[in-house]
Amino acid sequence: MVFAIEEINSSSELLPGIKLGYRIYDSCGSVPVAVKVAFQFANGLEPMFDTAKPCSRSGIVNAIIGESGSSPSISMARILGPFNIPQVSHYATCACLSNKKQYPNFFRTIPSDQIQADALAKLMKYFGWTWIGAVRSDSDYGNSGMASFLRAAQKEGICIEYSESFYRTHPHSRIQRVADVIRSSTAMVVVAFVAPGDMRLLLEELARQPSPPRQWIGSEAWVTDPDMLKFNLCEGAIGFGIQRSVIPGLRDFLLDISPAKVTGSPLLTEFWEGAFNCRLSGRGEGERECNGMEDIQTLQSPYTDTSQLRITNMVYKAVYAIAHALHSLVCEDSNFATHCERLTRVEPKQVLDQLKRVNFSRNGYQVSFDANGDPVATYELVNWQTRLSGGMEFVSVGYYDASQPLGQEFRMDRNITWMNGLTQVPVSVCSESCPPGTRKILQKGKPTCCHDCIPCAEGEISNTTNSPNCFSCPGEFWPNSRRDLCLPKQVEFLSFHEVLGIILATCSVCGACLAIFTATVFYRHRKTAIVRANNSELSFLLLFSLTLCFLCSLTFIGRPSQWSCMLRHTAFGITFVLCMSCVLGKTIVVLMAFRATRPGSSAMKWFGPPQQRLTVLSFTFVQALICTIWLVLTPPFPAKNLTTYKGRIILECALGSPIGFWAVLGYIGLLALLCFFLAVLARKLPDNFNEAKFITFSMLIFCAVWITFIPAYVSSPGKFTVAVEIFAILASSFSMILCIFAPKCYIILFRPEQNTKKHLMGKVPSKAL
Repeated sequence: MVFAIEEINSSSELLPGIKLGYRIYDSCGSVPVAVKVAFQFANGLEPMFDTAKPCSRSGIVNAIIGESGSSPSISMARILGPFNIPQVSHYATCACLSNKKQYPNFFRTIPSDQIQADALAKLMKYFGWTWIGAVRSDSDYGNSGMASFLRAAQKEGICIEYSESFYRTHPHSRIQRVADVIRSSTAMVVVAFVAPGDMRLLLEELARQPSPPRQWIGSEAWVTDPDMLKFNLCEGAIGFGIQRSVIPGLRDFLLDISPAKVTGSPLLTEFWEGAFNCRLSGRGEGERECNGMEDIQTLQSPYTDTSQLRITNMVYKAVYAIAHALHSLVCEDSNFATHCERLTRVEPKQVLDQLKRVNFSRNGYQVSFDANGDPVATYELVNWQTRLSGGMEFVSVGYYDASQPLGQEFRMDRNITWMNGLTQVPVSVCSESCPPGTRKILQKGKPTCCHDCIPCAEGEISNTTNSPNCFSCPGEFWPNSRRDLCLPKQVEFLSFHEVLGIILATCSVCGACLAIFTATVFYRHRKTAIVRANNSELSFLLLFSLTLCFLCSLTFIGRPSQWSCMLRHTAFGITFVLCMSCVLGKTIVVLMAFRATRPGSSAMKWFGPPQQRLTVLSFTFVQALICTIWLVLTPPFPAKNLTTYKGRIILECALGSPIGFWAVLGYIGLLALLCFFLAVLARKLPDNFNEAKFITFSMLIFCAVWITFIPAYVSSPGKFTVAVEIFAILASSFSMILCIFAPKCYIILFRPEQNTKKHLMGKVPSKAL
């Protein structure tokens, strides 16, 4: 401060011709002493400092620089406020001092703890620390600063395991208890909003019984204090400090001290005797007397070290801020010179008003105050690192600028050394982050940062870390194995490319070929007795319908479409009724033929070829009519089955109208039962001519297949429903072609001697097949 005042007094630009006076007090960090001095300043009874040179007025001060601590500054501000005496502090950081209603006369050149608290909370978030411990000085500085930090930490989602306070005047047991809490805690990171004197006591207590390594995060009050570097347990500590600065000429001024100057100042006398461990006068027992050989140039102490000018620059700025306010009141700048009126009476209220408008630059640093009397907040991120030669030093690793946009306040320049010399960021969390695919559930009775990770339920995902909830995938999507992504469900249908589809399609084609082969055999031997006796016209029509029955099963294979869904059920219904009609016609012909052999019987007149054709056409027409009504009203359509399998989509043909489907099947079943009944009636006719027993056996198999089809169809899932339906079609078709036509083909091809009219009439003994 003295250097800045003397620099101003010798300046030709700032307050030229005017000398500033000053008086320096040491409050010893005591609130009562600071209050006493404040009253002296306010009542105008303060004696003049320099009595050798006359001053322009009495000792009533126009401005005050100080105090260093927040508590003394608060007490002084309450006293000086009613007198409108401006107070500019270089080190009081309590956020409460920004309240202009309570402290209208207070300014400061150091940023508020509110800014520092926000910066510390963002620093926690930046490094991913969500579980921390907190200690503070039990003073206005510590309590206010920690309260601001806790509010900011809560906004950032950071949890506090403990928050302890102490003060240097508290009993030792209180400090010991705080140390024990730190030792037994699970939080790896400790935020300390502590004054240097208090922090020294805590670290000394921790050093007596070393605790597990802790990552210390410090407020600017102690984290840049050179005296604290002796505590190795704080290796790797980081915190925000006031930016280092360069004050030209300060080192030379500090070293320009002679014994003669020292003896004229009580302040310098105390410093000199402490630095060189000697007494200038009044030597006591065991004390060395200063002999004049002491050289300040060789002294290695924080006094001579100007490489870490942090708070010093805040004092420098405060002095120049008051000087600029006075300059605005008593000086008038022109293009050629600056004229100052020395005898102008300046009131403290005028200085207070001018301080609000101060805005200047000094040594590259901008100085101004906002509406709350606070400066623009910029911090240096300081890291305690070990030198190669041993011992620790302050290393600037980054910067924090509160004026930058959100998210861009930090700028990291160098790597950070963490606790115990580690190079990796320590982890301090109550619970590990829940990865995607899980959801976070809070642990009962613990802070929100303590949680368990529960896997998402089936069909649900979470795609963010620490997700509080899982959400369901859309209907046509399903989670992957990690349940962090919804993927399209696998589409499934009975395809020509899979084994089951290939087997069924092969059976279908083979059945159709077998029917065509049988028709070819019958056609080549159409003039033989066995073909002519078994109603060749109905036989050929039956073989044709069986061929269609085999081929219609192919419509059930492949991706369902609108046309395939409509075709598969109607083609199946009509071809099977055509088949049943032919079988029914053949059965009736057998019965009528034997009735016609009785004397006087005219049965065959009423069931000749025209009637047979009409019967087949009539029965088939009824089924065609049922299918037409079904297709017109509610036809089958392709649909996506999302319920049978949770992870797959079944492409199938919805029936449209279940009534239509079961009406088609019911009509086929009715004709099958009628055929079976008539075939049973004709089963005891002469063997050589009797076709009814083969029809009976085929209808028995047919009915058995379709009776078992119903429960199998209802219970089969997905594409297997279609496979069951195809199997029923193929089984019933094979039963008819093998039971009805296989014996005849055997006789035609391998027993031609039995293919005669005499044999069929029973005149030649038959041999069992």
